[in-house]
Amino acid sequence: MKLWKRLCAMGVLAGVLGVVAGGVLAAPLKPDEQMKFRKAGYGFMAWNMRKIKGNLEGPYNNDEVAKAAAAVAAVSNSGLGALFGPGTDQDLGEVKTRVKPEFFQQPDKVKELALALNKEANELARVAATGDAGAVKAQFGRTSDACQACHDRFRKE
Repeated sequence: MKLWKRLCAMGVLAGVLGVVAGGVLAAPLKPDEQMKFRKAGYGFMAWNMRKIKGNLEGPYNNDEVAKAAAAVAAVSNSGLGALFGPGTDQDLGEVKTRVKPEFFQQPDKVKELALALNKEANELARVAATGDAGAVKAQFGRTSDACQACHDRFRKE
């Protein structure tokens, strides 16, 4: 119950519900818009992962770590997969993609990796809410590995 209250207090629940509702109610996005939004989403996730890493390497601020971990979980569960629609497999003018073509040809593997990331990100948020820096460090590694697994397989350098 403590985790539930903490997530509600941080606005995570409202954010997740807003993303879900927004995805249902939003007008269809053009391929270049999908690419911009997914890049922004993953960039926001990376920024929060870096905040956690900084806390693990320096002075540890549990509130900041818990907020960042909740943000990572929210982005991971937000449905970013919907932003990999037709036409987003190639550069479109100024909007560039680093997604390999294999991503679009192997949906089962993509789903497996996405679910693994969701699982680890959710666990990171749960562990971060406990305040146990050692447990956060271990789970941060597993979450980072889940991110990297997709990068290794489906991201161009």
